[in-house]
Amino acid sequence: MNSIKIILTGATGMVGEGVLMECLENPNISEILSVSRKPSGKKHAKLKEYIVLDFLKIDLNDENFKGYDAVFFCAGISSVGMSEEEYTKITYDTTLHFAKAVLHQNPDMVFNYVSGARTDKTESGKIMWARVKGRTENTLRKLGFRAAYNFRPGFMKPIEGQENVKWFFKPLIWIFPVLLPSKSLTLQEVGIAMINAVLKGYPTSTLEIKDIKNLAI
Repeated sequence: MNSIKIILTGATGMVGEGVLMECLENPNISEILSVSRKPSGKKHAKLKEYIVLDFLKIDLNDENFKGYDAVFFCAGISSVGMSEEEYTKITYDTTLHFAKAVLHQNPDMVFNYVSGARTDKTESGKIMWARVKGRTENTLRKLGFRAAYNFRPGFMKPIEGQENVKWFFKPLIWIFPVLLPSKSLTLQEVGIAMINAVLKGYPTSTLEIKDIKNLAI
């Protein structure tokens, strides 16, 4: 596999935008289909955009997803102020419905899911978001993808030129990686690791910070 075509979600958020920017510049990527509720604002010969207002209403036979090698699922939301039912609908139900739709069109594809550090794979801990993320990870692995990788990054330094970086995050960009380098990544590393997961594979389906760094080399 010399070059790959990917589907990416979350391009209007910080993680998705950073991964998208790496993919646009990476020679191993030949085409990107950005699926989101609004345009990313970026223009590039590799980039196509598919605007979907409600991921739960995607037709499982949607042929817009046909012909792709992988999904980089970077969409996500904070659980702050949300009930478990609300957070489950957005984090679990939406992700799994999307995964089933793309898998239906591409039975041999790879699914890369941006999860989170300290996700609870037992699905039974006290932290609500960690349980829901754990359930999402576990179910994705069972769907039948050629491979399903759960990326659990810590602090992620944005790529220079990113627009979707919240104001309260900006003071941490230079401080956090210096104070806690073992808990920090760059979004370029995350993007490269996602691409290499498709091209090379990785021995474990759950990638912690050290695994993401290794795969980004």
